[in-house]
Amino acid sequence: MKHLADNNKKKGKPKVSMAKAFRTIIWPRRNLVFIGLILIVFSRLASLVLPLQSKVLIDEVIPNKNYDQLYNLLLIVGIAITVQAVTSFLLTRILSVQAQFLISELRAQVQKKVLSLPISFFDNTKSGALVSRIMSDVEGVRNLIGTGLVQMVGGTITAIISLIILIGISPSMTLFVLVPVAIFGFIALKAFGYIRPIFRKRGVINAEVKGRLTETLAGVRVIKAFNAEQQENKTFESGVDKLFQNVKKSLTATAFMTSSSTFLLGIASTGIMGIGGYKIMAGELTVGDFLSFTLLLGLMIAPIVQMSNIGSQLTEALAGLDRTEELMNMTAEIDDENRTIELEEIKGDIEFDDVSFAYEEGKDVLHNISFNAPAGSVIALVGSSGSGKSTIAGLSATFLNPDSGKVTIDGNNISKVKLNSYRKHLGVVLQDEFLFEGTIRENILFPRPNASEEELQNAVKAAYVNEFTDRFDNGLDTLIGERGVKLSGGQRQRLAIARAILANPRIIILDEATSNLDTESEALIQKSLTELIKNRTTIVIAHRLSTIRKADQILVIEGGRIKERGTHDQLISSKGRYYDLYTYQAKI
Repeated sequence: MKHLADNNKKKGKPKVSMAKAFRTIIWPRRNLVFIGLILIVFSRLASLVLPLQSKVLIDEVIPNKNYDQLYNLLLIVGIAITVQAVTSFLLTRILSVQAQFLISELRAQVQKKVLSLPISFFDNTKSGALVSRIMSDVEGVRNLIGTGLVQMVGGTITAIISLIILIGISPSMTLFVLVPVAIFGFIALKAFGYIRPIFRKRGVINAEVKGRLTETLAGVRVIKAFNAEQQENKTFESGVDKLFQNVKKSLTATAFMTSSSTFLLGIASTGIMGIGGYKIMAGELTVGDFLSFTLLLGLMIAPIVQMSNIGSQLTEALAGLDRTEELMNMTAEIDDENRTIELEEIKGDIEFDDVSFAYEEGKDVLHNISFNAPAGSVIALVGSSGSGKSTIAGLSATFLNPDSGKVTIDGNNISKVKLNSYRKHLGVVLQDEFLFEGTIRENILFPRPNASEEELQNAVKAAYVNEFTDRFDNGLDTLIGERGVKLSGGQRQRLAIARAILANPRIIILDEATSNLDTESEALIQKSLTELIKNRTTIVIAHRLSTIRKADQILVIEGGRIKERGTHDQLISSKGRYYDLYTYQAKI
């Protein structure tokens, strides 16, 4: 079969070009970027004042002892320096802030996209890796909208203006300088092509390391219980070493560019010193011209030297955008064009018609499953681990789609129903229920944050949550820790059931909701479950068979097929697989 996640993986990895980045990121913010360019032009023009006025100082002011001209010169240079300082502040204030705003926007867009992806994607991707991709991969755009790109453009403008003035002062010295500069430019282009894949790989490694670290912190109790700290330390050390090796490669390439620029431009400076000295002694060049040429040469070369740093930043930005684009190109659940049916109200009739399903092609987990769950009925799924019970529940919840056959809700093919319109009528209580860090109140209100206090209290009482919250100093406002770690298994389960009761769904899926409870808690929960499932279609995955004796229909699943079906009494009378399971548990 073909799953969305598989389709997404098969797509070629996108490569975000500078042209595409310009079109999608820079151009929509062209007004701010244009202001930035204006500011950088003023800043760079102001930076030319000092070298040009230096020639005037050496060749005119000092020889003529012209104090008035000296004061005017100092005033002009002072104004130029002020302009540079003000434009530098405005550049950072306008562009850097906008860059950070863009990063926050992109993070929100990527997170929204990730949550829209099918369950199969999350089954194959570490949550820590996704956190890295959402938070880290988009950070590089600050170099596209921030001062990095604008400084490069401004530096290029300065270099061109400086080059024109340098040619005017001495064409021969300028030509001598351009040779090593051209060689450096060629080396830099080659280096950037080499670095980009390294940056892209770094994002992958970084995500893997963060993913493993997230798992380690979440499973710290298991690690300590099995005395596996050293094993986890080695795993993490291996990951950070891979990251270090990757960084070392990029640093080596960057260092090579920097050293090349130092060497080549050093040769150019040495040559200029010799040629300039010869021309001064020959009377072909004044001391002021030579000083002005040297300062302007610095202005022309500085952007080229910065290119290795800015170019690396832009390359890193594009590599991060590559990975972001890869996520954004994935097919979201809601983008399925076949889903056109909008459900308003539902009765809750669920029917499986000859349904087969496989997680991997050619390895069916379910084979030709057919059953009907009328509105308001309770269907129990019984069988050994791996028999396919959870897969049936996943199909009922639209977490999965059948490979063949169909699942219908009130006669509508569920694969053609808009997911939001179905899931708003769905409630799920899992065996290992997930709770969010926060208070008991916040967790119960999760499906309906705007529920009234009366509705909240009714859910609390129906699930017997007040039986333990009344003993807490802060009651419903008690903090429960990450994943509800401060509560017992039974307390977490009752809280989850209260959440489902508050959601008031038409369809309930229970994955052995009483499995984590002690005898006393189980008795309380059985009462609350009776209220929860009343007049609602309920699919129960049952391990404790004593909890499903009143189910309207019990399906015995083995090897992905329905081996037996009927009520508790009917299945006991037939003395088949269900009878064996039930009597075995009764003996235990």
